[in-house]
Amino acid sequence: MAFDRQKLVEAVKEAKARAKPRNFTQTVEMAVNLKDIDLRKPENRFKLEVVLPHGRGKEPKIAVIADGAVAEAAKKLGLDVISGEELEELAKSPRQARKIAKKYDFFIAAAPLMPKIGRYLGRYLGPRNKMPQVVPPTMTNLEPIVEKLKRTVRVQLKNNPVVHAPIGTEDMEDEKLAENAEAVLNAIINKLERGENQVKSVYIKTTMGPAVKVER
Repeated sequence: MAFDRQKLVEAVKEAKARAKPRNFTQTVEMAVNLKDIDLRKPENRFKLEVVLPHGRGKEPKIAVIADGAVAEAAKKLGLDVISGEELEELAKSPRQARKIAKKYDFFIAAAPLMPKIGRYLGRYLGPRNKMPQVVPPTMTNLEPIVEKLKRTVRVQLKNNPVVHAPIGTEDMEDEKLAENAEAVLNAIINKLERGENQVKSVYIKTTMGPAVKVER
């Protein structure tokens, strides 16, 4: 492990203490700066989904793109549903397609609609690392997938040698936020050729607060 958990706890504590009170619950975020990595090589870039041991602190927005059984299963869970017909309509409205891509954190899609999703929404979802999780058209129980997504964060290393990830909210316990941070850090380190030796620095901050460096 690259960082001692207690050091993560201390950084979380300080980041929360230095954050000015706001009229909303701020997200706690982590930035991992990397070194000695050539991002011109596609094999050095990555996209990850990390399940946080203590969840995200607030529920993500999830939309289900489906008809039939999958749509019905989604409605039972109170999820927003985008039908195949509505998907076709999005082809005529790039503004609305962008709005939907921005609004939701995760998408679940019935397999038969994936070609249309690629055609009409792919250009908006792909760059945001939000392509849907695909399920069979006959699936009638989405609960296990939804529960997992509620605890999942997506992290991406693309053009700059820094990885950003939300690790919870400021009303969560310091230790739980530190354990979430550790889970993300370990997932990133496992993707690096030389592991923790390629981690230059790690910072913790709240949405509007100053960044606090994690000591090693």
